Amino acid sequence: MKGDISPHIEENEAYIRKRLENCDDFIIRPMLLGEEKKIRCLVVYIEVAVSNMVLEDSVIGKLVNHMWEMPAEEILEFVRDNGMGISDVQPMDSMDQAFASMLAGNALFFLDGYARAIKVSSKGYPNLSVSEATREKVLRGSKEGFTDAVKTNSALVRKRIRDTRLKVKQKTLGNRSQTLVQLLYMEDLVRPELLEDLENRLDSFVIDGVLDSGVVEQLTESNWLSPFPQFQTTERPDKCAAEILNGRVLLLCDHSPMGILLPAVFNDFLQVSEDSYNRFEIVSLQRIIRYCAVLITLLFSGTYLAVTNFHTQVLPTNLILSFSEARQGVPFPGILEILFMEIAFETIREAGIRMPGPLGGTIGIVGGLIVGQAAVEANLVSPIVVVVVAVTALCSLAIPSESFSAPFRLLKFGFILLGGTLGVFGILLGLYLTASHLAGLKSFGIPYLSPFAAKTHAGYCGERDSIIRIPFRFLTRRPIYARENQKVKLRTKESQKKKQKGGSF
Repeated sequence: MKGDISPHIEENEAYIRKRLENCDDFIIRPMLLGEEKKIRCLVVYIEVAVSNMVLEDSVIGKLVNHMWEMPAEEILEFVRDNGMGISDVQPMDSMDQAFASMLAGNALFFLDGYARAIKVSSKGYPNLSVSEATREKVLRGSKEGFTDAVKTNSALVRKRIRDTRLKVKQKTLGNRSQTLVQLLYMEDLVRPELLEDLENRLDSFVIDGVLDSGVVEQLTESNWLSPFPQFQTTERPDKCAAEILNGRVLLLCDHSPMGILLPAVFNDFLQVSEDSYNRFEIVSLQRIIRYCAVLITLLFSGTYLAVTNFHTQVLPTNLILSFSEARQGVPFPGILEILFMEIAFETIREAGIRMPGPLGGTIGIVGGLIVGQAAVEANLVSPIVVVVVAVTALCSLAIPSESFSAPFRLLKFGFILLGGTLGVFGILLGLYLTASHLAGLKSFGIPYLSPFAAKTHAGYCGERDSIIRIPFRFLTRRPIYARENQKVKLRTKESQKKKQKGGSF
């Protein structure tokens, strides 16, 4: 027997037992149904994933109990005509299709004389329930976060966008893992070329297993040598819903509590979900602080070396004397001091992340205070270097996205080497190379520096919601991601009456 389902239960059982040999977590349960117990059937399921079949409140229990006392001649007729209506069940035409549904956490029901398998939905695999978002804390807004179950995550987005124009397209990736991936988008807002490009990239590779959305992200990005992320990751369904309404696509991967938003540009990573919920004055101030944090993370350590080693004339005399006095007795040059402290901080940061919660805080205290203070007292580093590295580290933590702060933490070592060897000219060279790279970078056809310097072929540049956030009532246009004929997202009721055919609602 190959992939077809036989009407003879013996053949089906032999095939199933051979395919599931040495799979002790599968339950294969033959039964006899009908008043005279003449109709043979077979139930196959994963032990932990399916509810107890004898329980009255389980789907498979209801199906079996309904046929338990039926006359034998009525059972097949009941399954063919009415069986699909009594519970959440679905017929499967082939063994491959049936096994795929069973491995997804459902039960299979085979009946003698019926050449199809019946998929019976159940509770599925164990998953964490919906809990509070832990990585993206906000003071105002929803506290819900994504879970490891992809269908639960899409339901959290659907709860916020109750519109049939929100489409959910499913794909299966991984020959062995059979991981379910969903694409969520607004049908009338998303650009068709964006959706087509994404689907082509997802279909362009064959892999054994996809166990997290990070695998999909790395396999589908076009500029894979760039340290800057071209996808935005988030664990907040409210943020995803807001971005879908802006014309972006959300990619959800089973077993991953992180959603992927695309396209993603520089400006997106420095905005948080509560920027839309707070007043524009405080949001603008917070955004300015974030942009300053990016610059300080990238340039502060390298600029300190450039100024103290090559361009001391730009500093006040008292400050130069203070620096000189602080460095007395330190045996290493400034560039080695900075590199030593930066690497020490990155090590402390990594240790704090990997250790359990209570120990992580302890490591931060021991590493940041005791080791730093001991290094200063031992004249291994000067106090000013500790201040410089501490400010740089603090600013890197102020960047909202961890994936976006990582490239700046990496590039700062390049700026340290450039500033320590070439001075200000090295810093300018690094800025030129970084800016040139960002100017040429694109995420699914959208320039990475949008909306600062980007227009589409038709001249539409989208809403310029960047460093300064204007009052919410004036944010009337969607960003560059959405279709050009759907650019208006907010209008007064009076204007709505005047332009009934020109809106996007």
